[in-house]
Amino acid sequence: MQPIISIKGLTKTYAGGFQALKDVDLAINKGEIFALLGPNGAGKTTLINIVCGIVNMSSGAVLVDGHDIVSEFRETRAKIGLVPQELPTETFETVWNTASFSRGLFGKGAGPQHVEKVLKSLSLWDKKDTISMALSGGMKRRVLIAKALAHEPEILFLDEPTAGVDVELRQDMWNVVKALREEGVTVILTTHYIEEAEQLADRVGVINHGEIILVEEKNKLMREMGKKELMLHLYDELAEIPAQFGNYDLELSEDRRELTYRYDTKGEHTGITDLINELRNAGIRFNDLQTSQSSLEDIFVDLVNKGQ
Repeated sequence: MQPIISIKGLTKTYAGGFQALKDVDLAINKGEIFALLGPNGAGKTTLINIVCGIVNMSSGAVLVDGHDIVSEFRETRAKIGLVPQELPTETFETVWNTASFSRGLFGKGAGPQHVEKVLKSLSLWDKKDTISMALSGGMKRRVLIAKALAHEPEILFLDEPTAGVDVELRQDMWNVVKALREEGVTVILTTHYIEEAEQLADRVGVINHGEIILVEEKNKLMREMGKKELMLHLYDELAEIPAQFGNYDLELSEDRRELTYRYDTKGEHTGITDLINELRNAGIRFNDLQTSQSSLEDIFVDLVNKGQ
């Protein structure tokens, strides 16, 4: 199946010589939620702005649903909704007029039923007659999403959609994104909240220094690159880890009452049974144990650090 967004050999070098993107290849599938992760300055926003027609590429090719973003600009732009990081709203316009005007920009008819549906899904209906300057920062961000959805795009870009938004609003937005995916909309989001990607994404891409360093299904990524930890709560303080346990990845806590054992989730044998038996044979007693698995954030940090 042809991807809804196909990026090949994409580069961007700004006038001052800074190369923001370096030979990027990326394919995004129709109907998926794709999270693009990377540190500040990695090239996330530049990549999005090129696909959306805001920034010109230096070289490469980008197709949106089979249409070239340069030669078929109108066709590609009409398929895309963009929620930028900034909050550029029509300060003196009402929420209703802002969303309706955005719809008209793409040649759509008035569509009051659709505008109403969008505003209600974003909990903006009771604010429809409020001017934007009177809204809170979180509500203004919701208005940006309403603007992006007003013309019924097939693809929605969310660039840091929940930055500066409180936890309750963030959860509401997550529900909106999931509902859009159910309707067949392809969603691409960048975010600093890694738990957002962990909650929403089907696949994850990591970009650093303008290069895509990994693209993988989220669940597969966490399964294959995740580490598990076994924490043993010791019955007595342990002065140091005995030399005989050098083959195990063990760490002793500062209070010397907890041993942490890290093991690979992909290994045929975790080594837990052997470790526990050897601890008992060495007279090291414990009264409790618990396991935990590394989060997507842990994996992301490891990947970025390796790429420095």
